[in-house]
Amino acid sequence: MIKQPLFVLVCAAAALNLSACTTSSDDAAAQGGNAALVQDGQGLGQDVPVGVDADGAVTVGDPNAQYNTSFAGPAALRENNTIYFRYDSDQIQDQYVGVMQAHAQYLRDNPDSRIIIEGHTDERGTPEYNIALGERRARSVARYMQNLGVDVNQLSIVSYGEEKPIDPGHSEAAWSKNRRAVINY
Repeated sequence: MIKQPLFVLVCAAAALNLSACTTSSDDAAAQGGNAALVQDGQGLGQDVPVGVDADGAVTVGDPNAQYNTSFAGPAALRENNTIYFRYDSDQIQDQYVGVMQAHAQYLRDNPDSRIIIEGHTDERGTPEYNIALGERRARSVARYMQNLGVDVNQLSIVSYGEEKPIDPGHSEAAWSKNRRAVINY
């Protein structure tokens, strides 16, 4: 558990870091990325079960749990549910703060809603490294959501590493599309 003064200090540092981040148009055009956020290693994974599914993906929480699926969230959230990352990074860029704030607001307003955050990587790196990086990306999004007031019980993460590319190409343009975390209701 994070102590109150430490939590305030960490949140203040994250806010200052986010306000100081800039993204050049070249970076944004290349794909997107991440603004530095709290990397305390605490929170989401402490009391949540961890496992490996049949695809070899690391899971945290239960992505197969029977949640209320009668409503999958607003269409605008389903259409804008991807956070892209820079090469070999799990830091959320400031351009995705609005996306995550919108999802967090919806989750706070709908406490029965659940999301699965999928972590993905490009094909570079070993499969083991990519599974770990995908998990770090998903955890980064989950931690940010928690810092915005989303209940940890509404969040599950899964890492697919390089196994589910959006673009199967072997260029920077293709790789930049595959370095992502996807929020699914």
